[in-house]
Amino acid sequence: MSGIASNLSISPRYIGPHSPRPRSEAKRSRIVDSAMRHFAEHGYHAARVGDIAAELGIAKGSIFQHFGSKDGLFLEVYKRAVRSFSKYLDAPVEVRVQGFFAVLYYWLVRTEHMLREDWIPYRISLLGNYGTDLVLRREINRFLTTEDPYGTVAFVRFGLDRGELRNDMDIEMIVSIVDWTMERFQDALLTAELDPGLFRRQGEMPEKKESRIRQFLAVLQRAVGTAPAIQERREIRKVAPARLRTKLL
Repeated sequence: MSGIASNLSISPRYIGPHSPRPRSEAKRSRIVDSAMRHFAEHGYHAARVGDIAAELGIAKGSIFQHFGSKDGLFLEVYKRAVRSFSKYLDAPVEVRVQGFFAVLYYWLVRTEHMLREDWIPYRISLLGNYGTDLVLRREINRFLTTEDPYGTVAFVRFGLDRGELRNDMDIEMIVSIVDWTMERFQDALLTAELDPGLFRRQGEMPEKKESRIRQFLAVLQRAVGTAPAIQERREIRKVAPARLRTKLL
């Protein structure tokens, strides 16, 4: 999302030193640790670099020396948060053998559980997606595209090798569709957990969320899945016992 307000001829204001000395890495790590908590608890705009410095007992200017600006600090915080997430193909073997869409289902049903286990990196990812300006968001998108922290490219190749994904589409297009749709759908699940009244009614039954996940996957299958794979799943659902349908989507 390179931005209506971005100017490629101007260096981003948060660029800091390119090659931190090895002895400074420990200090940088301590700063990022503290900043993660502050950003997660207060949000991007309300978090104060001065408060982070005071907690660490260092000068505010020391943080700017390492990261260039508040934006540069948040970018490093975002990178650490996203790198802590599992990749698609980190799903258990018994899930992977069921195929591409079974792996997606596995991660979707665990979205809220993972948020409760470690809410800080998930809140940071939400702030990066929705709580930053266009210039910083452009750098976040560049990082996601360059590093592929979720292993989406390898995951899509896994689906292609299994014959579950269309081979008449450019692989980059499939990767983009999976990234965009999964990110937005998981963000909705995460935001609903953080603020239940925002996306759903209080006390919504788990069956409703299950139904929405299956509807989402059905739409994604029709977009990028092969016709035989879709038909095969329809036939399986007709004959499979109820307990098995959960595993087979």
